[in-house]
Amino acid sequence: MPAPTHGAVVVGVGSSAEDLQLVRTAAGEAAAHDRPLHLLHAFNWAAAMESFSVSGPRAAAEELLEQAGRAVAEAAPAVPVTDEIVEGSPVEALVRASDSAFLLAVGDGGMAGCASCVPADAPAVQLAARAGCPVLVARTEPPPQGPLLVGFDGSDSSRATLAYAFDCAEGRGTRLLAIRVVEPNRHPDDDHLLDEAVARHGARHPRVAVECHTVRGDPGAVLLEQSRSAQVALVGARGDEPLRGMLGAVSQTLLYHSPAPVIVVRGLDPENGEGS
Repeated sequence: MPAPTHGAVVVGVGSSAEDLQLVRTAAGEAAAHDRPLHLLHAFNWAAAMESFSVSGPRAAAEELLEQAGRAVAEAAPAVPVTDEIVEGSPVEALVRASDSAFLLAVGDGGMAGCASCVPADAPAVQLAARAGCPVLVARTEPPPQGPLLVGFDGSDSSRATLAYAFDCAEGRGTRLLAIRVVEPNRHPDDDHLLDEAVARHGARHPRVAVECHTVRGDPGAVLLEQSRSAQVALVGARGDEPLRGMLGAVSQTLLYHSPAPVIVVRGLDPENGEGS
């Protein structure tokens, strides 16, 4: 029997009320990609043993998942839902789940609301750097109904991200804004790199309306500004060196500061945007 995380959107459900917005956002992603949703809560057994009754914290965890399940039923009633309580670290449990998941979804812990924060040890940042599949980092507020924003720099990582972005846009029935940012002191070899990549993927997704621009500037700053009106921002984990366990400067900028949900795309085949 396949594991419940296989091919699913896996959501890390914590104990805060803000996690219900995360669950709704993840349910929308599952519906857009026609995937099941798996709710995962990491249970601290050592803390439970120190409490007056072990059954109390366990019952609270079960109630939390029931609330999350009701939120999914309201947001995306057609999405199949499973849930699971595991023992141990939430980050480690989600990293394990990422090996068979289609997408991980986690909250940002409020870091997008802190302009000076650089929380390298935040769970969302650790997962974006270590997961074996794309990672959705949700925000506490619902995003605007703008386009899907995707950054492209010509690397293998960004090509996989662009392919994945086309799939996301088609599933959501929304338009795609693709941006290539060239730093002012660099002279690109091919001014039409983005247009050619968009045309290739656009042929496979004729229903997706795409707007693409190549501009000069700081990549992180440009994409951050564009993300303010996007319903989600997609970026490769690391443009020039897409290795598991690493995050590039642009992906970190969007993770820390974008008001829109961010999907850090990793673990995909550059040729078709599908999981490896």
